[in-house]
Amino acid sequence: MTLFYKSININYTIAGQGDTLVLLHGFLENQSMWDAFIPTLSQNRKVITVDLLGHGKTPCIGYVHTMEMMADAVFAVLRHEGVETFSVVGHSMGGYVALALAKKIPNMIETLCLLNSTPYTDSEERIKIRKRGIEAAKKNYGQVVRISVRNLFAKKSKILFPGEIEIVVNDALKTPLQGYIAAQEGMMKRSDQDLFLRESRFNKKLILAKDDPVLDSDLLQRDFQDSDLELVIIPDGHMSHIEQFFEVLNRLSKI
Repeated sequence: MTLFYKSININYTIAGQGDTLVLLHGFLENQSMWDAFIPTLSQNRKVITVDLLGHGKTPCIGYVHTMEMMADAVFAVLRHEGVETFSVVGHSMGGYVALALAKKIPNMIETLCLLNSTPYTDSEERIKIRKRGIEAAKKNYGQVVRISVRNLFAKKSKILFPGEIEIVVNDALKTPLQGYIAAQEGMMKRSDQDLFLRESRFNKKLILAKDDPVLDSDLLQRDFQDSDLELVIIPDGHMSHIEQFFEVLNRLSKI
């Protein structure tokens, strides 16, 4: 399905009927990352997936895509489909978008789940890494994407899931350079959502991976251990939807 929005077509899918669950992909991913989850998750609810700005089949609308801009595009889809309340799961960058969306319309959110994601803003070191990535991508985009994607997986996962990793790499390479840069710029500019998440009244879940090379799961576990947020730590790396598919499916089925 597509929705005409600000001179582009937003690509999205809908499966099932019932309460709405929105699934948001991460950086260099697209809505197809959820394909294996949809048959189960859509058995008793409506599942909506969206290609975020500059990813999948949704074009770019600028050279910087803030998390708020991406959230506005998702909200346009939800409004078009007549959704009044919903739960949302965001993987990595999709979690940042989910937070921006929840901050925009908190009364519409039933449950927010961050998968391999964080409410914190980028550290100075992470910003430096993103800036280096942008410059490197301008010179050799393919190499940067291949290395970046493979580094998201735990060491043993690189051995266990070679075919799946190749699919992720190929999907990532379909993201245009402009989409890569616009998302990186947007992630660098995002604000800290820690206080908002803590004070929000909707249900909150955080699924982290013990050996995530991108996020400090130990820090997040310490920071949120006394909060009302449900926190789950699972094995392996940043790509839990592949590395721990059945565990993630089980957790998402309970939302």
